[in-house]
Amino acid sequence: MGLPAEKTRFTAEDYLQWEAGQTLRHEYVDGEVFAMAGADDRHVTVSLNAAMALRQHLSGTPCRTYMADMKLHVQAANSFHYPDVMVTCSPADAQDRLVKREPRLLIEVLSESTAGYDRGAKFGFYRLLPSLQEYALIDPQDRTVDVYRKGPDGLWVLHPFAAGATVRLDSVGLDLPAVMLFAEVDDAPAAA
Repeated sequence: MGLPAEKTRFTAEDYLQWEAGQTLRHEYVDGEVFAMAGADDRHVTVSLNAAMALRQHLSGTPCRTYMADMKLHVQAANSFHYPDVMVTCSPADAQDRLVKREPRLLIEVLSESTAGYDRGAKFGFYRLLPSLQEYALIDPQDRTVDVYRKGPDGLWVLHPFAAGATVRLDSVGLDLPAVMLFAEVDDAPAAA
């Protein structure tokens, strides 16, 4: 998460109206607005690879795959987010073209600046979504994936996938091979 865009506190309705006229994306958390940082090509490529695989896999079903520009509302946290990849199978979500509220699967691609937030506070917000079954964190640097899956008891269990492993996404019945997930992702350039 970036720094607050403005010190003015917004209501959720004010944020939605204001955000519609912005050229940059902003997340909203309980009255505060945060500018979203841009992503590098590895981040974007991994997001696209995951979204393409999900889109193809879910073709012909009521489920829809969305990428970074679709807003997610977490009502219980009074927040709006832009997940890197989101899958919803909700008829209510199908009726709203601007905001989704009932995702089944959320994916965040980690970057150095957002990894702590994605693993911590953001996951805390996402866990408040009754519909959410899985949360996947993809690390393009290490080429690993951590999938958190909600069990029948409501507890979230970590399912780590090592570099080179096929990632299982139970919420949508997809096995995603690492070669597909990390296709055309170059290694990070060496530090100068």
